[in-house]
Amino acid sequence: MAVLDLKSYFCGMKDPRIDRRKVHKMEDLIFISIACVLCGGESWYDMELYCELKYDWLKTILELPGGIPSHDTFNRFFSALCPKEFEQCFIKWTNSIVQRSDGEVISIDGKTMRRTKGRENPAVHIVSAWADSNNIVLGQLKTQQKSNEITAIPELLKLLMIESSIITIDAMGCQREIASQIIEQKGDYVLALKGNQGNLLKEVEDSFKTLKHDTTSEELDMGHGRVETRKCSVISDLQLIENKELWTGLKSIARIESERYFKVDRKIETDIRYYICSIENAQTINQAIRKHWGVENKLHWTLDMSFHEDYIRTRTKNAAQNFSMLNKICLNLLKSDSLKASVKGKRKAAGWENSYLLKLLKF
Repeated sequence: MAVLDLKSYFCGMKDPRIDRRKVHKMEDLIFISIACVLCGGESWYDMELYCELKYDWLKTILELPGGIPSHDTFNRFFSALCPKEFEQCFIKWTNSIVQRSDGEVISIDGKTMRRTKGRENPAVHIVSAWADSNNIVLGQLKTQQKSNEITAIPELLKLLMIESSIITIDAMGCQREIASQIIEQKGDYVLALKGNQGNLLKEVEDSFKTLKHDTTSEELDMGHGRVETRKCSVISDLQLIENKELWTGLKSIARIESERYFKVDRKIETDIRYYICSIENAQTINQAIRKHWGVENKLHWTLDMSFHEDYIRTRTKNAAQNFSMLNKICLNLLKSDSLKASVKGKRKAAGWENSYLLKLLKF
């Protein structure tokens, strides 16, 4: 992994503050905010308290010409900081640390920061890209609401290096323009298909009723008190897909038949899902669909359970979007560290031991 060089990646941003009102250095504010979140901080008040308790130690690393920044200082700075510039710096950093490999599954999905909803403003909704084998967040973009994911996904894809990767998106992102863009950027796609593409869904269902499957793949998972079987069937004969030429790169359609057996109550659940794909190998498609849930289990779930992101009430201007970016910077640092502990455990260790915190920060 490359080092997190604060000056190279994050401290070259344009400082949004007026020069005559600058008391604290921008690089100090950024370093403290990342360090505080790594140690378990969840608010601007936590950052001020962190400075008070760690002041003597911070002075050995930072200049802190204005003393201890207040919670209002952190709030004002991150409320005014351009989120697009912050996100671009983040993506440049992740591009420098990601280890490229053919067939890397990049899952794109959105998450709402529920407590950021105000009287007049909707809750902040963030679309993120998760690289499964690298186990890191590649980037994020804010949308006004979930329905705007359709416009946010292409913008996020433009910022990412997706060549030779497999992009997985839920039914919201099953759009012709998105499929075309992925192919143009030399990636592949596995897109979930539901009722928003009604005619296409019907044609795919009919194909599986009348045509022979080209390949199949079956996987078995056991854990958490259940046994799950997933069978992936793939058809490359697209004769029943009327407007297949409008879907750039379309090579196959896939069906996932899953069965979950719960050991405790012996209950069985079944489910059938359909996908359109620019690849044809059933095993690759089956694994990509399975890995897509990493964005839920490894990213969204962790942000909720370890970072308590749904409880963040930051609402001023760009503050919520930028705080979400701080969480993802820290999540990447924690995920990339070799200490055998959970994300929550690593955050505790960072708060308890300054040397471990500096190790995380590569400072």
